[in-house]
Parts: sequence; C-alpha cells; structure tokens
Amino acid sequence: MTHTRRPLLAIALALPLALAACSGGQAGEEAYAPQPDTLQIYSAQHIEVTKAVAAEFTEETGIPTQVRDGQDSSMGHMIVKEGSSSPADVFLTENSPAMTLVEREGLLAPVDATALDQVRDGLAPSSRLWAPIAARSTVLVYNKDLISEQDLPSSMMELADPKWSGKWGAAPGGADFQAIAAGMLAERGESETRAWLQALADNAEVYQNNIATMKAVNAGEVPVGIMYHYYWYRDQAGDRQGSANTALHYFGGEDPGAFVSLSAGGVLASSDMPEEAQRFLEYATGPKGQRALVDSGSMEYAVGTGTNSDPALPSLEELEAPAVEVSSLNSDQVIALMTDVGIL
Repeated sequence: MTHTRRPLLAIALALPLALAACSGGQAGEEAYAPQPDTLQIYSAQHIEVTKAVAAEFTEETGIPTQVRDGQDSSMGHMIVKEGSSSPADVFLTENSPAMTLVEREGLLAPVDATALDQVRDGLAPSSRLWAPIAARSTVLVYNKDLISEQDLPSSMMELADPKWSGKWGAAPGGADFQAIAAGMLAERGESETRAWLQALADNAEVYQNNIATMKAVNAGEVPVGIMYHYYWYRDQAGDRQGSANTALHYFGGEDPGAFVSLSAGGVLASSDMPEEAQRFLEYATGPKGQRALVDSGSMEYAVGTGTNSDPALPSLEELEAPAVEVSSLNSDQVIALMTDVGIL
C-alpha cells in the first residue's frame, strides 16, 4: 500500500526540536523529512523508551516507523500549528497536558477500545481521545543530613509557608513541573495555585531541571526539592553520585504533591495511516509494549493491566494520588499563571 505523506511545515515554525529517526540518524530540524509509507511518531517521551517500543512494534508487525524527538510543549504547539497538514500519525508525550493541548484543537481521533481496555482502571481520560502509556509520581527529595523525616511537610502546599523560605527547590521551567502545577490547578483552583506559585517565585531556589534539583539537594544547597520519582531511582541504580545523601518523601493522601502524571499517546485525526497508528497504540499499551517500557530502565510506571513496574518502586496504588480528570489539565493556563507571578 502506498501512502501519501503530507507536506512538511515544521521548518517554518522555528521550534527547538532535536530530531532523531529509528534508523539511528540525527539531523537538524531543516533536514527532517518523513519517509514514505512509514508511521510518523512525534515523540516527547524519553527517546530511548520510544525507540525501544517502536523497534519492537516494527519487528512484530512489519510496519516501519520514524520517530521525531522533541519536547512536550513545543511539539504540541508544532502539531497545532501544522494542523491537518501535519506529517504526524502518532503523538507521544511525557506529560498529558501537551496532549490535551492538541485534544482541545480537535486534532485527535478516538482511540480504539482495544488499546484503552488494556490500561488500568481510572487512568484513561474520559474523552477517550488518547491513551496513557506510562506514569510518573511527584515526590519530595530531601537531604538526610539537613532535615529529619519528622520535619518534612505533610503537604506540598505547606512549602508556601514563609518558614520554608530558601529551603526548597524546583524546576518550574520544565514540562514536568508544569504538569504538577496543572494537577494542582485542576484540584485546588486558580487562587490557591497562584498563591503557591507566588511563594515559589518569592522563596524557592529555581533549577534548570529535575536532575539539577536532585543534585542541589544532594549537595546541601537546599534541604528539599520537588521532582519526579524516576530520576532518583535511576541514579540510585547507577553510581548514586547525584542522590547518595538523599531520600524520597511521598506525600500520599491525595495531596497535590502526590500527583501522578501520565505519559500519553494519541492518533492524529489527519493521519493517512490511521489503522497502523491505532495498532501502535494497541502495542504500546499492551503487554509487549509495556514490558519494553519497563525493560528500558526508564523507571517509569507501567500502566497496562498485568505488567509489573520495576520492583524497586512503590505500587501505583500506594501513592494515593489525587483524583484529577486528566483531560482537564491545562498547561497553557499554568504557564500564564507562572508568567504572571514572575517565574517564567
């Protein structure tokens, strides 16, 4: 079967995307060109995870894939700007707000029930326009030499108290933190979220990313920091140079600090390979795709029924995450709030 690939519009968008293909080639944005009769996967997920799943999918089905690597927000906005002319067949994100950005523009096709039925209860969006493919938990990393376990906050909201001034860190410029704030916004509303973000702007140390936050806590720059769980587990499984002095605190109790973010997978309504795209999501959420996720060493949570995550992790059920309608998460509104308070 011969498919017609849509014209590439990305060159004119000037978005900061790094590009990679399953063939292993790296290219500048200007050099990117969709290969004919090849499933186009726009991915903001960890590239090693996407490549592992895509390679096994191709081996299983014979359907060739090409992966375009990028970041959540920029790639979501790229797809929106490309609209129905986008070369993308599948969009994978690290965090679901980038997917809901595309969802709100009406650019997604409904996900086949076969894929959604493979996902654990309560994780799929009510819209059924995308499927979870992995999960990551919000945690508080703390320096064991600087603060005792009994002195840790019981809620992430407590960090807004002036007594925590200069004692905590975060990386608000990243999509991970913005997903956490989007969960807070959905659950606690704009007023409370704005106040918490203002406290961050006034009193917290700002770092470039989650790894920098963890290393700063490990080095004693601040006693505690907000980040996702898997950075710590990956470092602990390695040389522990970035986490040797630290431990993780899980807030639990449906606190905003127990937010569980979902990596998402969606099929573009404009895809000219819709059946193959749906098969890819079915594979990614199924036992083999979920096992590829776990075996990749990303230390993210598997979300498929019957697939266990890495045994070092507490179970998803133990996290006691807040109940948030994932289709309602709005990263653009969070970015506007963060801009208002002077973080961005």
